[in-house]
Amino acid sequence: MKKIFYFGFIGLILFEIANVYFIMPMPGSQRMNSIDLAYFLYSWRWLFRALLTLILLIGLFKTNWKSRWTISIPLLFLAAVIYMANFRMAADAMFKQPGHVVLATAKTNMVDSKRLVIGIVNNGAAKAYPIRFLGYHHFVYDSIGGKGILVTYCTVCRTGRVFEPVVNGKKEEFRLVGMDHFNAMLEDATTRSWWRQSTGEAIAGKLKGAKLNEVFSTQTTLGQWLQLYPASLIMQADKNSTEKYDTTYKYEDGKSKSKLTGTDSLSWKDKSWVIGVKLDGIYKAFDWNELKQKKLLQARVGSSNIFVILARDDRSFFAFENPFSSPVDFENDTLRIAGKKYKLSGQGIDTSFDLKRVKAYQEFWHSWQTFQPNSIK
Repeated sequence: MKKIFYFGFIGLILFEIANVYFIMPMPGSQRMNSIDLAYFLYSWRWLFRALLTLILLIGLFKTNWKSRWTISIPLLFLAAVIYMANFRMAADAMFKQPGHVVLATAKTNMVDSKRLVIGIVNNGAAKAYPIRFLGYHHFVYDSIGGKGILVTYCTVCRTGRVFEPVVNGKKEEFRLVGMDHFNAMLEDATTRSWWRQSTGEAIAGKLKGAKLNEVFSTQTTLGQWLQLYPASLIMQADKNSTEKYDTTYKYEDGKSKSKLTGTDSLSWKDKSWVIGVKLDGIYKAFDWNELKQKKLLQARVGSSNIFVILARDDRSFFAFENPFSSPVDFENDTLRIAGKKYKLSGQGIDTSFDLKRVKAYQEFWHSWQTFQPNSIK
């Protein structure tokens, strides 16, 4: 009967470890194609726990233990493993959501203007969400111009996305469940499907293959954003999370020493920065180092000519379609095409014509090429 007890004991420990291992940044776990196995274990976790606990209890009560300590120590160890796996190492236990999103005007804002933000404009309203806060929370709910939004950011793949939190026509609630291939995963409350942060696609569960509607967003410094949209509201620190926020600029400046969030200063390495763009179902990556050097990069994507520019702050970037045959000139944060001037937002200065923006994201190269494997350089 002791063998039965230890079978249940070891089985429970291995199960709890496996339940965390496949969806958290453990050695080797994020380079495996194990999402289906991880979802299977998670979906049937209570059945596995019940069966293994039953086996353990049968062995426990059918065995004549010589000493209390003989059985107490293994049970205490098992309790510690269960506690760590479910209450300390669970993603939604490590990263809490703000009670509500606090917003401020430029006059009352407390966020440094040099901080990076994810900016959104809709129906004449503009809002900015500092990466410093999003990096801890991973996502926040809000609304802008009458539209509900889910603002997300993953520090391990270095990219932000904004989606409508709507599934099957209904507003949905999400929680952080873990990560897959170093990208954050969210779980919806209704179907328990798992959604990838970088693409908004359900990768496991009943809704596998479905996608959230993406909302156009821009990554800039707060100072640059407020120059373009001075009436913008800015997300402020959550008072219950201030100790969790990064107080330095190391991550945003690419100087983090962490194995997960550190940056490779060379080009086209796993942790190198790229600007990924997508247009008409075609994906292309631009080298960040080349963009910093030249400030303006141009390419043809599908049937369109596009260009990416880097503002004078060396941190804010924008991508546009070029509908003209004329070359693009960029100086002092002003675009000149076919004799006309445009702001960084694409708005015409001396013309009523506005340039069409292209979706563009800063991202680690390993992340971009993993989730857009057909991307061109």
